[in-house]
Amino acid sequence: MSKSTQEQMRIITKGVHTLVNETELEAKLKKAEKEGKSLTIKLGLDPSAPDIHLGHAVVLRKIKQMQDLGHRAVIVIGDFTGKIGDPTGKSKGRNALTTEQVEANAKTYAEQIFKVLDKDKTEVRFNSEWLSKLNFEDVLRLAATTTVARILERDDFQKRYNSNTPIGIHEFFYPLMQAYDSIELEADIELGGTDQTFNILMGRTLQKTMGQEQQIAMFMPILEGLDGVEKMSKSLGNYIGVSEPANVMFKKIMEVPDELIIKYFELATDEHPDRIDAIKASLAQGANPKDVKLELAHIITGLYHSEEEVVGAVAYYEAAFSKKAIPTDIPSLVLQEGQQMLLDVIPVLVQEGFAPSSSEFRRMMKQKGVQLNQVEVVDLEQTIQSGDILKIGKKKFVKFE
Repeated sequence: MSKSTQEQMRIITKGVHTLVNETELEAKLKKAEKEGKSLTIKLGLDPSAPDIHLGHAVVLRKIKQMQDLGHRAVIVIGDFTGKIGDPTGKSKGRNALTTEQVEANAKTYAEQIFKVLDKDKTEVRFNSEWLSKLNFEDVLRLAATTTVARILERDDFQKRYNSNTPIGIHEFFYPLMQAYDSIELEADIELGGTDQTFNILMGRTLQKTMGQEQQIAMFMPILEGLDGVEKMSKSLGNYIGVSEPANVMFKKIMEVPDELIIKYFELATDEHPDRIDAIKASLAQGANPKDVKLELAHIITGLYHSEEEVVGAVAYYEAAFSKKAIPTDIPSLVLQEGQQMLLDVIPVLVQEGFAPSSSEFRRMMKQKGVQLNQVEVVDLEQTIQSGDILKIGKKKFVKFE
């Protein structure tokens, strides 16, 4: 490997919330360098929510940085554990996914993770490969490696136990099964969000019990969404999807609160720590946050789109939001038979994401926030036709065809 252990440590630990532990990681890196081997990085994915956004991609970006250093990743799709459902943070047991649901979600995940990861240095495995082969004696032996008291240390189980909310015995096996994945893969490093602390540390415990070298547990911070407060979430509408069009992604990144600029550089880009230190210094010395955010938007959009698409996104943003003009490259909506008035297309505008809801569209119209061909809309029965351009709020355009 071309980079020194010290340089690798700087890159690997950039933006990390908690590392268990740093001394062991350094020793693993030195050993790998000496033996000319790569470390095995494990990431378990529960295939129940396959629509990946930048918050999910935080751990993927960290893995990509380690792949660039010469290490290999194993993505474990929890098709077997998914039939139980991860109880982390849940106030009641989760409904088990069917085999068909798991397979469909896993396929979607596989398509999306390679928007970030190096395909040549990534292996995708399904934990049914080994977990489905365990017999009852194997399961009892696995259960004997921990105690009920240890399992009840988890906040979610504690709360359910204290409130007399039912806990299925099978739910106790989820962290053990996830830990067993580490045994099977002989994982050197396992990554996850801070909400996966118990599960990943269980992997270290099980490896030690079974005589394996313990994996490094690496926990990445939770990335706040565009509201700057809540965890990035599609349900909250504060997310940036990795599959969104370049102009949408660029525009959303420009909405990131100024106080989160550095955090986004650390968690959502592959920029070197030295470059991020320089950006911190420039902001401290009075650099315009908008200019820094333009660089951030260019970098992140470029990670998921071609340079040509990025150039188009920049032009779209400048035309729509900097110069207050109507951009040339805007999404279109084909008018169907019977859609002759603005009132007729509101449900479609909501369905396609141009408006949050019909009531919100009406509210924005009353507040002079809707324009048709740069003229304020005051009547929902206003006629529309092909070629008309509707502006909703300050940032959304749609062209009727």
